Amino acid sequence: MNRPLLRLTGAATALYGLAVTRRPALLARPSGLTGPAGEVPPAVAACVRPLAFRDAACGLAMLLAPDDASLRTATLIRIASDFGDAALLATALPRRRHRAMAVVVSVGWGALSVVGLLRPDAPADRS
Repeated sequence: MNRPLLRLTGAATALYGLAVTRRPALLARPSGLTGPAGEVPPAVAACVRPLAFRDAACGLAMLLAPDDASLRTATLIRIASDFGDAALLATALPRRRHRAMAVVVSVGWGALSVVGLLRPDAPADRS
């Protein structure tokens, strides 16, 4: 497992999750879920924020995992979340381009975590 890559992925995921929690438009806009003036309807914000909290929690778990077993578990949860997002958003978003973008982004983040699990640390990175 490539610990530095997984911890960096966790940190990025946590930061993004916290940012979306604060500003749901960061996820709603590229997903095509904003209103005509670009506003985020309250119902959309209410659905986006729990996903953002989940991402923040998974990312923090990856970043702060005290041992390899915990890091592996946190990463597997992250992978399941990303691939689950891809599967659900592929049919749920309003426009084809939004669906395609959501799938690419979700699968991309999930694949990065898979690479982190499968790729070994560089010899100097092993703890």
